[in-house]
Amino acid sequence: MAKEKTTFLCNECGYESPKWAGKCPSCGAWNTLVEKRVRLQSATHTSLPGIERHSQPVLIDDVSTDDLPRLNLMDVELNRVLGGGLVPGSMVLLGGEPGIGKSTLVLQTVLRLKNRRVLYVSGEESVQQIKLRADRIEYNRSNCMIVCETLLETIFTHIKNVSPEIVVIDSIQTMCSESVDSSPGSMSQVRECTAMLLKYAKENNVPIILIGHITKDGTIAGPKILEHIVDVVIQFEGDQHHIYRVLRSIKNRFGSTAEIGIYEMQRDGLRQVENPSELLLSERHNGMSGIAIASAIEGVSPFLIEVQALVSSAVYGTPQRSATGFDTRRMNMLLAVLEKRVGFKLAQKDVYLNIAGGLRVNDPAIDLAVISSILSSNMDVEIEPAVCMAGEVGLSGEIRPINRIEQRIAEAQKLGFKRILVPRANMKRLDLQRFNIEVKAVSKVEEAFRELFG
Repeated sequence: MAKEKTTFLCNECGYESPKWAGKCPSCGAWNTLVEKRVRLQSATHTSLPGIERHSQPVLIDDVSTDDLPRLNLMDVELNRVLGGGLVPGSMVLLGGEPGIGKSTLVLQTVLRLKNRRVLYVSGEESVQQIKLRADRIEYNRSNCMIVCETLLETIFTHIKNVSPEIVVIDSIQTMCSESVDSSPGSMSQVRECTAMLLKYAKENNVPIILIGHITKDGTIAGPKILEHIVDVVIQFEGDQHHIYRVLRSIKNRFGSTAEIGIYEMQRDGLRQVENPSELLLSERHNGMSGIAIASAIEGVSPFLIEVQALVSSAVYGTPQRSATGFDTRRMNMLLAVLEKRVGFKLAQKDVYLNIAGGLRVNDPAIDLAVISSILSSNMDVEIEPAVCMAGEVGLSGEIRPINRIEQRIAEAQKLGFKRILVPRANMKRLDLQRFNIEVKAVSKVEEAFRELFG
């Protein structure tokens, strides 16, 4: 028989204590320890219903990875972010802000899988609400089954009766288990439910997609414990006031974490953006200062983005510094480089920076475009529309080399740009005969400014 013991779990940080205390010894929060009954299973304990797996030690040289199949989700962007498709037996966590389109993305993906039996478990919406969302998405007949339930033991009963090939949980914060005496969404409930679902996924080789909430600071709720349990963590980012959404991989045990997917929100769902450069550069502002085009790479996809800057005299005593889609601290560093190394006085100026389209870019290769747009706005001089640039700016004012320069140049050439500024250090192994675009090499910020402004 299974024995029971009592432990106390902190709802804030997940700290486990053998006895109750008013203050959590780990995070210092008060009145967060809740009682939890834990069953100590005997050696003859049987796991969840499914395939019994008996592990045996094997040599690492004898392990084969050729038989690792992946499920094609019929979505090029999502497949790339996952590393080539959905791995059987894996658990994927999709997080994002409310209303950003998480449920829409997952629902339209599983509705495309005509030959896969899918169980969609919703703890937030009714079946009528899910049907209304599905009617807005263009799809033919699907093998997707819907159930509205929050009790995990009942969900496992449905899974046993349906025998699905893919399970979707929307959302994990609404699920609860009878074995935990706390409310749904608490630290203990989230950890226990996720662990039980992971156990089922591994034993039955069935992939599970979890939809998770995020906190006010943008991290997935459940402080990091939820992210440690699952195999893949994907963040769905974007501004609700813009049409573009970015699917970014944060953790991936089966692929790279440098991949992103770009979607466009439409009335009938999310549309894949195969060439984001054409959409992000759809509007050309001729004759306007403070606009520079940067060649950026996120994951494996190069694309050109529009960097907008506005520099004006400070109205208040303290100059304002604001950046949308770009790291504010890095912008302050680049402003210090402009003032110290180049000699432009911006200490009494308000500086506002924006990455057009609502995207957030972390590629350091857009540094050159950032300082060029700021200087263009400060001098009120337009940058030639047919010029783009790529380069990282160092603290001494040098233009540092960047990776995958050939893909950046090829993308600029494909979109009709006539000239591109690149770091001089990247010219050593660059074959210019392959391109029909003028490539200008610069090694200092001053050289780049002379090329742009004369």
